[in-house]
Amino acid sequence: MMQEIILLLIFVGIKSNEIIDDGGWATEKELLLAQPGPCSIDIREASSLTQQEFVDKYAYKMPVVIRGASDNTKFQDMCRKKSMLSKYGSKKIRLSSANTYSYTKKTLYWFGDNNHTEFAELFNVYKPPPYRVPGMTGVYSFGLAGAGTGVPFHFHGPGFGEVVFGRKRWFMYPPNDEPHFDPNRTTLHWMVEEYPKLDHWRLPLECTIKQGEIIYFPDRWWHGTLNIDTSVFISTFLATV
Repeated sequence: MMQEIILLLIFVGIKSNEIIDDGGWATEKELLLAQPGPCSIDIREASSLTQQEFVDKYAYKMPVVIRGASDNTKFQDMCRKKSMLSKYGSKKIRLSSANTYSYTKKTLYWFGDNNHTEFAELFNVYKPPPYRVPGMTGVYSFGLAGAGTGVPFHFHGPGFGEVVFGRKRWFMYPPNDEPHFDPNRTTLHWMVEEYPKLDHWRLPLECTIKQGEIIYFPDRWWHGTLNIDTSVFISTFLATV
């Protein structure tokens, strides 16, 4: 149940000179096991990125981070901790493993397996990215996870990932450049143990996105994620119509 996750994810807050709107999903300082890294992925403002340029430059070729794509203020308000507990606190949800390739359970968090009927009001408010890959349509996947969690490297069809609260660090490799990683280890383990040993030419494309920012990943691109803070996020997975 939702309350079971909340017991795992109640944190007292981040002490900082910057006031951060965490939506009530605060993170204890000692749980900040990872920090944002460099950004080697294109960052574009939606005001200057047209649909045609998105298709020509990014849709089939490379990832991109997009800022200011949609105004999801109302959706964000519905995702605040107080609102989520009030509206969905009695709902049953399914936790996923951070392990992609095996059944070994190491880190659990809420991502996907959403009951789209029970959460219809939430999804109906969300404004998806205003960019389209021709011949494809999107399916939403909502998530909530604690600091230090994430998904190891994997690939699938193209999609968008948007952070509602918190920060999420993304690591990416093109389809023909499979990263070396242990599927039974978490992304945090990989970042601590393997990432520092990589030669410069083996470093992934990466970027940390924060509240209201969107990242796009093309078809079959390897990607792993790491939640810096307690994070609320939504993905739009694209599939052929």
